[in-house]
Amino acid sequence: MKVLILGIDGYIGFPLAMRLMGEGHDVYGADNFYTRKRVRGVKSGSAIKINSMKKRMELLNNKIKFFYGDVSDPKFIYDIVKKSMPDAIVHLAEQRSAPYSMISLKNANETLVKNIKSTMNIIYAVKDIKRDAHIVKLGSMGEYGTPNIDIPEGFFDVNYNGRSDYLPFPRMGQSWYHLSKVDDTYSLMLSNKIWNLNISDVMQGVVYGTRTKEINDNRIFSRFDIDEVYGTVLNRFAAQSVIDMPLTVYGKGEQKRAFLSLEDSVTCLNIILNHPPEKEYRVYNQFDEYYSLNYIANKIKESSKTMFDKNIKIDHLKDPRVEMEEHYYNPVNDNLKNIGYRRVRKIEDEIPVILKDLNENKKSIIKYKNTIMPKTLWR
Repeated sequence: MKVLILGIDGYIGFPLAMRLMGEGHDVYGADNFYTRKRVRGVKSGSAIKINSMKKRMELLNNKIKFFYGDVSDPKFIYDIVKKSMPDAIVHLAEQRSAPYSMISLKNANETLVKNIKSTMNIIYAVKDIKRDAHIVKLGSMGEYGTPNIDIPEGFFDVNYNGRSDYLPFPRMGQSWYHLSKVDDTYSLMLSNKIWNLNISDVMQGVVYGTRTKEINDNRIFSRFDIDEVYGTVLNRFAAQSVIDMPLTVYGKGEQKRAFLSLEDSVTCLNIILNHPPEKEYRVYNQFDEYYSLNYIANKIKESSKTMFDKNIKIDHLKDPRVEMEEHYYNPVNDNLKNIGYRRVRKIEDEIPVILKDLNENKKSIIKYKNTIMPKTLWR
């Protein structure tokens, strides 16, 4: 199988590339290193040292066919699809941070325009050049928001005024980033309806972890962001614990989010690639479990005590975001299980690995520690 990974330099993109190469697939990749540039723009960087793309490719004997460019440029997308003629395209190339999208009007416009354009470019390139290609688009569980009912996988049965239908579940994104993902979802849905494109729309939860099997085998690490803009909640808590800072929980800490490990994220995407839809639009809620912020903070506190005999404090800050701090949350995730996915890594097993790796990179965390505390206010 020929797979084109857009955003191959990213946290998930490069581990996925190594997985696919190990299974004998032809891997093509595209990136313009915007994440590296944006993270530097908020005066931060990866807490774990990462190689340049050139060095990464050299370490893998230059088996990846790499294209440098911006996926929001239609000419670039058309050119690389013509050159690679892929069986599948994995779209990981969007601006990936909700806080980044909320910093200013400039950031909001950049997020909306770049993300929406990139998905539309891919849709039209596939329609015009390689209509049987399988588009695997990384969306977000955050598209759904926090409704007071169970969250299905994309669609649900509706009964209203004596009539019934099977409709897309309402999307209620709570940032401009999430709204860009919502637009992607409806654009992909429409492209399937009018052109029968093969679409897998992946609503992914928060990904955590520093290692996959291929990272261990090749000793090529992926990035690990800890700042308040690009670092996930688990990343920030883990970094704080390593340098003896209190774990800063936003608000009451009963906000619930869906999570899965980096190893399992790569496995899920690989399984989806091996089960392409036939002129269908499919939705996968890609996560293992869901946890509250308080649960995550306490697990990191417990591991810090066990591993380093630290008594880490947990502080509750005024929530800089506009979100419900206590809410019902019960998403469904059957579709991946139905095609063979089974979890490999549990969060309780993964946290000690993360803490060990971060402890070995403590100097980097100290260097970027001033970027961890929230400065981006959504109100």
